[in-house]
Amino acid sequence: MTSIVDKFSKLGVTSAPGQELLQKTDELELRGLSIQGEPVDFSHGDVDAFPPIPGTKESFMNGFDQGAEQAYTAYRGKQDILEMMADRLGSFTGAPIEVSSDIILTPGTQGALFLAMGANVARGDKVAIVEPDYFANRKLTEFFEGELVAVKMDYLNTEEGSGLDLTELEESFRDGVKLFLFSNPNNPTGVIYSSQEINTIATLAEQYGVNVIVDQLYSRQIFDGRSYTHLRGLGVMNPDNLLTIIGPSKTESLSGFRLGAAFGSPAMIERMEKLQAIVSLRTAGYCQAVYANWFSEPEGWMVERIAQHQAIRDDIHALFNAADGFQVRLPEGGSYLFPQIPKIDLNILDFTKALRLQAAVSVTAGTEFGPQFTNCFRINFSQDHEAAGAAIARTIEIINRYRI
Repeated sequence: MTSIVDKFSKLGVTSAPGQELLQKTDELELRGLSIQGEPVDFSHGDVDAFPPIPGTKESFMNGFDQGAEQAYTAYRGKQDILEMMADRLGSFTGAPIEVSSDIILTPGTQGALFLAMGANVARGDKVAIVEPDYFANRKLTEFFEGELVAVKMDYLNTEEGSGLDLTELEESFRDGVKLFLFSNPNNPTGVIYSSQEINTIATLAEQYGVNVIVDQLYSRQIFDGRSYTHLRGLGVMNPDNLLTIIGPSKTESLSGFRLGAAFGSPAMIERMEKLQAIVSLRTAGYCQAVYANWFSEPEGWMVERIAQHQAIRDDIHALFNAADGFQVRLPEGGSYLFPQIPKIDLNILDFTKALRLQAAVSVTAGTEFGPQFTNCFRINFSQDHEAAGAAIARTIEIINRYRI
């Protein structure tokens, strides 16, 4: 049986995004002079670089003015907001959402993910995750004492789709996996699953009776006019076995409000409600009022927001491509880029420390997304455009300083 110490050892925070200041640096011998430049924290998006959806502040204040009615909603969320979001999210994902049974509002998509995993994973359950994928997927599987089954995604050597090994995925389902969890667009690489891949995932899950949680946080921010396939919109899977997670975050510059939503299987939603009732009670009541602005942006607002991020993506990708020894795939959606770097004589954690101290640039070590990614790091390019480009130039210079 896992001890409480072992259980929480799975949830290290020192190297997690946004926690870079907790890293110890006294044991790290630094070389050379620091490179001057504006500090840039690529471990998360810069909400100051892009304004939130117009009217957000006013909606929040309206919620505040409503007082107790808005502060103490039902655990799943305030009824009129649930109805609004069921309609909007059902239209967006291509399948209706029954407001009385199929949806819950959560404290961010992180909160939705915790509740979803707690509602689905018991000790010893086999859980399939993709590598690389969101860092919390592994941690939550281990925290809830599930048996982790990693499925590789060869994203660098695939021109169409994600490169997920579908044969390996089916083998995991055949061997008793009960739950499959993945993000689309993928975090940290920004790749989008092809329609064929999503159809195959749905077909295999239906064939083997596997539950699926799909994290679609960045499914609104798709680049180059690419198509995107919503798994629930296919109508292939039994809806009782599927849960979709989404929320307004970096795309809409609403991360600070901690808003999310999960919708799908009524049985999963019911269990999530019971867990939310003892974890956070509800999504913060006043913040729930801000859902009104989500999916109701002024005409052209989202198009411009996507174009701004695409321009930053293109410039950063070009810098890595022009440098010697890097491998990086052009992200197709979201705000993340996951470069593979040339060999250096620092391990990836010491490199992230050196980069922060010598170049004022913070990134997330690749090992957060799978233990084998020792020569990768993740950046969130939702930043000031000029500052981001300059920070990548400094990053490449530091890597060259430590090259073998």
